[in-house]
Amino acid sequence: MANSFSESGHTVNVLTVKPARGARTNDADRTYKVRRFPVLRDSSGYVRGYLQYLSFDIPIFFRILFGARRDIFVVEPPPTTGLFVRIASGLRRIPYIYYAADIWSDAAAQTGAPKWILRLVRAVELLAMRGASKIVSVSVDLTERLHEFGVQPPIVTVGNGVDTDRLSKSLQATVTSGETRRESRVFVYAGTASEVHGAEIFVEAMPMVLKTYPDVRLRFIGGGSERDSLIRRVNQLGISHAVTFESTKQIEELAPILRQATVAIASVRPNSGYDFAFPTKLYAAAVCGAKLLYTGNGPARDFVNVELSGEPLGTAVDFDPLSVASAMVELIREEQSIERRIAVSTWAKEALSLKKVSERIVEVASQVVDKEGPKA
Repeated sequence: MANSFSESGHTVNVLTVKPARGARTNDADRTYKVRRFPVLRDSSGYVRGYLQYLSFDIPIFFRILFGARRDIFVVEPPPTTGLFVRIASGLRRIPYIYYAADIWSDAAAQTGAPKWILRLVRAVELLAMRGASKIVSVSVDLTERLHEFGVQPPIVTVGNGVDTDRLSKSLQATVTSGETRRESRVFVYAGTASEVHGAEIFVEAMPMVLKTYPDVRLRFIGGGSERDSLIRRVNQLGISHAVTFESTKQIEELAPILRQATVAIASVRPNSGYDFAFPTKLYAAAVCGAKLLYTGNGPARDFVNVELSGEPLGTAVDFDPLSVASAMVELIREEQSIERRIAVSTWAKEALSLKKVSERIVEVASQVVDKEGPKA
């Protein structure tokens, strides 16, 4: 999004956090300014929790209030950040757009938090959204949920995608270097594993898969609130030899892993009030040409069942261990040719470009500024 604003001739300033220890950044190579500030993190290095959010939100309030004047702000969750931006931008009479990637109060309901906390989160989220000039939504399903939620500002569905440029460069480097070998019977879960994802379903399915294919492997790449419980369950089932847990990887590192994997997997826990969610890890996997396996409800089922040359991108199954295990076994048997992977990757690079999404957001922002008048 920042790239698209910059390419459209706008002056862009990104206010964000300093990366976690050991993480890399390339801010010097960007065409826009990035200002990073220290923030509190939890024990696993994530900015997760109300105190951690406030360690960003309170300083950002004063940076907006006393910083250089802007034409417009674009703010993304958590909703506490949106609320502080609403107050600060309101005091300066500067419009803002709320980027709705999901609904946090729906997700919070899956954490077992007390009802009063859930009501507070919902109230804060509504306040953050209702002060926006416009809201941009990542999917039709989310837009419908936002209307149910009682959101009042105009909602523009801009879609979602992945950074196909970075993925493509990494994949091209993989081909050039000759690293085109396929991993043998490896399933890859690449992304966050939180309460709403229900990734334990794959752990529960693994003992059944191992009975048919003892050499099958399951790789979890990334973090999330469920990581520790997943590790405990793996140890309880005695399958630690077949399941590995790895830290979050940059796109450049992840692309060849997805390219070589047997199947890329994803899940969303069904009937949890979060069925509208879409795990974007499926987009990244498709760009890499991987076969897809999804379990859960919602729009991801439709995506996995998209047919390309008469064949679906993957398999969508019910959220139960037996169905998942059966699908994993069947997908191992269905060897996917390199030609098919190239065809899927070629289609996905065009259809799932995040650049196109960001260009739509730039258009929305321009409409807001033109209507309300530039301030700087």
